[in-house]
Amino acid sequence: MTDQLARHYRAVISELGEDPTREGLRDTPERAAKAMQFLTYGYRQTLEEIVNGAVFSSSTDELVLVKDIELYSLCEHHMLPFIGRCHIGYLPSGKVLGLSKFARIVDMYARRLQIQEELTHQIASAVAEVTGAAGVGVIIEARHMCMMMRGVQKQNSSMKTSVMLGEMRENLNTRQEFLTLVGTR
Repeated sequence: MTDQLARHYRAVISELGEDPTREGLRDTPERAAKAMQFLTYGYRQTLEEIVNGAVFSSSTDELVLVKDIELYSLCEHHMLPFIGRCHIGYLPSGKVLGLSKFARIVDMYARRLQIQEELTHQIASAVAEVTGAAGVGVIIEARHMCMMMRGVQKQNSSMKTSVMLGEMRENLNTRQEFLTLVGTR
């Protein structure tokens, strides 16, 4: 796969009017191919592999919040990065998820060609699926290079998306508690 991607990157460099054999670009197609494979490793992972049995019985039924999980993704429209933070809250219903698994779930979905709206939904659905939580809330705040580097070139723009499932959607008090703890109103 790396060789085929490298051939494509070499062709792109040529089409841009550059010489892919010049010293500074000679190894760029291979480096770019390896970088792209890393930036999209989420396609080669599954939720089951990520969770790896780290769901534990618990009598906790109060809000659990994991905040400021950094994320890096590529927008599916321009293949440019978007960079931000993800906040995940859930109401356990007999089970809790190992702490590191939240970051791994975020990374699995973020490391795909993606739009932020769908990424937010995928993370919320995955947490709900593996925990059976009574409610799940996910907020993502991100800055999109496609908005900053090209097009409208708005350097201070950012995007916030949220998905609320179950009690986080239906119970205003629970939703408000989550939003307050995250620091968003």
